[in-house]
Amino acid sequence: MTAAMFHRGPDSEGLWHDQAKAVYLGHRRLSIIDIEGGAQPMWSSDGVLCVVFNGEIYNHTELRDTLQKRGHVFRSDHSDTEVLLHGFREWGTDLPNHLNGMWGFAIYDSIRNTLFLSRDRFGKKPLFYTLQNRTFAFASELTALTKHTAVKSSVSPRSLKKYFAYGYIPAPGSLYTDIYKLPGGCNLLFDINSFSLRIWKYWDFVLEPFESLPRNPEEEWGEQLRDLLQKAVQRRLMSDVPLGVFLSGGIDSSSITALAALSLGGEKVKTFSIGFEEASFDESRYARAVADIFATEHHVEILSMERARNLLPRIIAQLDEPMGDSSLLPTYLLNRETRKHVTVALGGDGGDELFAGYDPFRALRLAELYEMLIPRPLHQGIRMAMSLLPVSHRNLSPDFKIKQTLRGISYPKHLWNPVWLGPAEPGELEELFQEPADIEDIYSEAIEQWEGCSQDNIVDRTLQFYTKLYLQDDILVKADRASMMNSLEVRAPYLDMELVDFVRRIPHNWKYRNGQTKYILKKALEPVLPHNIIYRSKKGFGVPVGRWFAKGELTWPENADHFFTNRYFLGNKIREHRQGEADHRLLLWNDWLLGNFQINSEFQAPNPE
Repeated sequence: MTAAMFHRGPDSEGLWHDQAKAVYLGHRRLSIIDIEGGAQPMWSSDGVLCVVFNGEIYNHTELRDTLQKRGHVFRSDHSDTEVLLHGFREWGTDLPNHLNGMWGFAIYDSIRNTLFLSRDRFGKKPLFYTLQNRTFAFASELTALTKHTAVKSSVSPRSLKKYFAYGYIPAPGSLYTDIYKLPGGCNLLFDINSFSLRIWKYWDFVLEPFESLPRNPEEEWGEQLRDLLQKAVQRRLMSDVPLGVFLSGGIDSSSITALAALSLGGEKVKTFSIGFEEASFDESRYARAVADIFATEHHVEILSMERARNLLPRIIAQLDEPMGDSSLLPTYLLNRETRKHVTVALGGDGGDELFAGYDPFRALRLAELYEMLIPRPLHQGIRMAMSLLPVSHRNLSPDFKIKQTLRGISYPKHLWNPVWLGPAEPGELEELFQEPADIEDIYSEAIEQWEGCSQDNIVDRTLQFYTKLYLQDDILVKADRASMMNSLEVRAPYLDMELVDFVRRIPHNWKYRNGQTKYILKKALEPVLPHNIIYRSKKGFGVPVGRWFAKGELTWPENADHFFTNRYFLGNKIREHRQGEADHRLLLWNDWLLGNFQINSEFQAPNPE
């Protein structure tokens, strides 16, 4: 199991077991903090508590001071891992509420005979578990978990449907039946004696807008945002190994670069970006402009799409579980190039979700107006008319946006967001799997976020979808897998606990305001970044998969079992795409990736029964 995760921790391995109790703990280490004294599994001095831990605790210095004042004696110089042991002894299962960081950890109590597992608030670090065949097992990766001889890994047909509905498999589900992801913000306590487990949520992202506005929100909230983001960046510069910053030239990465330069004083910030030969996908000139402003040590790699495409089998083989976000490819390349120079990098993940930065926020009011004015029986006819628009495979082309928007509006509001982003819409799922689609079950996670939102407006409901579902199960999974494949640790200042707690209280009409996405963040950063960087159009981090399929440059492996029987349906989609009649890039990419995932991994088809 640990060998399967060598890439997550190439620096050392630690193993411990108690054969009498049948408790086994293993750890692979990527050495970042306290390189000499942070080996794991780590035991408390009295031999009662043991921890295996993946992640970083950014407030470990403050927690250490607090614990020492309460009589705790540390053996290490500055290990954040040891803070978890003393913190658990002091606060018990309330420990995660004291932590600011990213983590997946397990603490074994040899006296109480329990295992306490926890995952950070947004699920930046993965944690899979299963209870089957009188075995409780857990791991940072699904592939490692399936190496356990007592763990069966049969593919879940329900998860495959969700994969085609969302483009990823939402927590707590996984690709396999009876294997689960511990959701972000959750704890798990397993009693070894009774073989029982209990899961509970210790934190949730709740939108609670301030009841009163300051006299000048742009100025007062802006100052608070800058201060909190500066502190978040400063915390994440903590490292005993070389560190850098991802820099795309967008507002999120540019702000982190600027604040890192400020925090480091005279020390040069190392920045990293990826450029592409195809103009509509390339942002490297913006990144270079920001690097010049802040005099960073900038590294940029310009890659051909052909070279990038040839890496896909290698990436898919390490993917752990299929995910249909094609930006995984440039993200992997960025991490690979960055790892040649540093071991830790800061990234901009979370900014779009917290501050309403995505294009669908611009479509919400128009979509509501469309739904109100256009009778539903006419929706399909309008979609058919718009389908006649010429297909373009440029990055975020207007025809693609129009068609995706109309597709989502064809369904009830609570399905707009997943259908806008997903590879297959409900009707297509029924044809794909040749059976009725239980929409309430397939989209249960999106419906839960819509109905469970504390605020009764479409912008907040959409914010909640992006922050609690899309961020955790797509964006952060992509970031973790792409970085760990390359043994690189990536940190997300925008997901700092104190910053998030403030942002969730800013009313939605100050995040998306008068047609401007990220309004309050942009205002906050005006003293920090040039106007043309803050207010330039969002490009996204994509690859031309639509063009690849149109030209036949991506082909399906002959021996892949696609798990559904309607091959005619998919064959028709391929034909329409290649002839320029329609743009099915999302559906084709998800199906192509799943087929290649099966061939390039130890993945087995589900039992037809």
